[in-house]
Amino acid sequence: MATGLIALLDDVAAIAKVAAASVDDVALAAGRAGAKAAGVVIDDAAVTPRYVVGFAPARELPIIGQIALASLRNKLVVLLPAALLLSAFAPWAILPLLVVGGCYLCFEGAEKVLEWLFPPPAAAEAAEVPPLDALHLERQTVAKAIKTDFILSAEIMAIALSTVPEVGIWTQAAVLAVVGIAITAAVYGVVALIVKMDDVGLHMAARGGAVRQALGRLIVRAMPVLLRVLSVVGTAAMIWVGGGIILHGMEGFGLGALPHWVHDVAAVAGRAAGGGAVEWAVGAALAGLLGLTVGAALKPVLGPLLHKH
Repeated sequence: MATGLIALLDDVAAIAKVAAASVDDVALAAGRAGAKAAGVVIDDAAVTPRYVVGFAPARELPIIGQIALASLRNKLVVLLPAALLLSAFAPWAILPLLVVGGCYLCFEGAEKVLEWLFPPPAAAEAAEVPPLDALHLERQTVAKAIKTDFILSAEIMAIALSTVPEVGIWTQAAVLAVVGIAITAAVYGVVALIVKMDDVGLHMAARGGAVRQALGRLIVRAMPVLLRVLSVVGTAAMIWVGGGIILHGMEGFGLGALPHWVHDVAAVAGRAAGGGAVEWAVGAALAGLLGLTVGAALKPVLGPLLHKH
């Protein structure tokens, strides 16, 4: 009886060790995946605040909450199973789908740039866009934000999947789930903090000593500028990420001339300036130029299809 109990305890200890090792493996893989997807995560955090610009302060957090919940649902309910199925049965389809998503990001970003450069006449804009009540406008804005987030989330999940290609399906699923939850919490936590900083500034300006009040007033004055900067950064990020996805896709399809040229030009610039940051900046700028070109070319086709009223 004692021998049987000892054997059982040994088995339990062995199972516990295996489970602990599996948890460590998942944590390490999730950490690697998160680091590899850091560029897209930053893009996601930069893109989202522009969707709450112009809404009443009381609606800012509810809007972010709606986008965050939809983002988490898309990652765990739609993208995670889809990624596992594609990895198991149609790995060849992953790259074309990512390129399609990259083209969409380029289109969205280029459309915004073209609106900045060539704003429509006020009368024509008023005639084309029917007036919307606040609730309808909020729903439309949230739907657009969720659509953009879906593309960015798909890229994040694809990057995470690429870091664990040789492990079992359950480990892959665990890594994707951890990455999806952690990144969603981090991105939308930061976004919520950004968009409510003006309220923090008002609170500081109304109470406390002179230094605290001055800092609060500075925050209040700085937030509109910060939100405008983030809107520009978010648009640039969509174009850059989309162009980078297209370059990666071209290389995967055997069309490596342009991707190799971009890499070589960036490497030469980095060596000339003596820094990896310059190499990255030149590569990102060239990817962004490609993304802007692709997005502008797609606007006459996708614009009428995606903006029907």
